[in-house]
Amino acid sequence: MVSAVITAAGKNRRMIEDLKSRKLEIKHKLLMDIGGKPVILHTIDNVLKSGVDECIVVLGHFNEEIGPVLEDYPDERLKIVKNTDKNVELSETLLNGVQNSSSGLVLCVAGDQPTVTAETYRNLIDTAVNYRDPENIVSVLAREATGLLQTAKGLGMPFICHLDLLLKYLPHDKNNLNPILIKMIGDGVVFYGIPSLNKLELININTYQDYIDIKDRL
Repeated sequence: MVSAVITAAGKNRRMIEDLKSRKLEIKHKLLMDIGGKPVILHTIDNVLKSGVDECIVVLGHFNEEIGPVLEDYPDERLKIVKNTDKNVELSETLLNGVQNSSSGLVLCVAGDQPTVTAETYRNLIDTAVNYRDPENIVSVLAREATGLLQTAKGLGMPFICHLDLLLKYLPHDKNNLNPILIKMIGDGVVFYGIPSLNKLELININTYQDYIDIKDRL
């Protein structure tokens, strides 16, 4: 069983500040248009094309705007959950999705990663599934070094690991994900870096310039 959790609950703060400074219309980054559909739908499409058994999108801030975009998504594998408290850290949003997942491996994805391809997600999944101990490996999209990693510094989503690992670490550290990943590797969890297919896959949409950089290239 392979589940996916897509976090889509953030405040959109950096994008809002950037749009205000440019005197542009304020819009949530996940709802910005790329090729005729919102960013969040590109992310969901690519995750589901990787062959996961279920895909859970976790909403929080702006769920009133993002939720309706997902209501008619034509794939029964898509599930929507909402944070009870909107003002939580990323690790808490991810934990909410994980707690609503089935047992097995969990692919963890940020909603603002529409450039990560289904092929890369499959590479992440295959690495974890085929490892001799799937319950003790984090397969992660590499930012620099690939293969077996000695440090988790600078790493984040997307990654995949066993649900039990996430349930062990996420409840005890309300934070961004990188400190949690660093603690995991320090405790002996194996980290394996998967190379990106192109540099575009390494871009998260945080600012308007990020959006422009990928808008015509995706």
